[in-house]
Amino acid sequence: MLADRLRETILAGSLAEGARLPTERELVSQTGLSRGSVREALRKLEVEGLVKTRLGRLGGIIVSRPGNDAMAHFIKQFVRGRRLSLRTLQEARETLEPHLAQMAAERRTAEDLARLRQLNAELEEALGDKDQFAAVNIDWHNAIAAAARNDLLSAFLYSISYDVAVSTISVEYDTLETRQAVVDIHTRILAAIEAGDGAAAYRRMQRHMQATRAATKAREDEDLQPE
Repeated sequence: MLADRLRETILAGSLAEGARLPTERELVSQTGLSRGSVREALRKLEVEGLVKTRLGRLGGIIVSRPGNDAMAHFIKQFVRGRRLSLRTLQEARETLEPHLAQMAAERRTAEDLARLRQLNAELEEALGDKDQFAAVNIDWHNAIAAAARNDLLSAFLYSISYDVAVSTISVEYDTLETRQAVVDIHTRILAAIEAGDGAAAYRRMQRHMQATRAATKAREDEDLQPE
């Protein structure tokens, strides 16, 4: 009940981001609950991304806005708990990412373009390192989503992108030629975004997603497993 009450207060905006909640001792006194019950309520809110603990003289239990990690936590539980297949996630990306690329072309800022150029350069530098390439590749796709200026869609992509990468990187990106092909299509997608050509960005990302799915066709009905 305490977690529900605090959650509603935070989500309704009655407590602003950065505001301090009462201490555990104060909450025990106010509610009559045990310290263990108060800690459990606060732990639930922390998992949901609604509070965080800050150390130091100005620290305490601080109200925060839910971030991408909070959403990713629950999406990953759903994916693993339902034993969803790689095909399911690839279909989700194939549906979502072309639209994100189109919106990015229409809404990107100079800072977005600089970030995407930087990540493209980092991909080039990581061609010989499969694991580093995978990490930068995830960042690149999430940077496209961020440039689309739709927090819900970008948070959803963030939530599934790591699972997809873990499930493909061990086999499908194992050759230098494949990684170079990824850099090439990323360069073409970025060119469309830089030109503000939403239709071209959509088509190029769609082809990229279709090629990615085709590469994993033989394994797409396997369950996703934790790394």
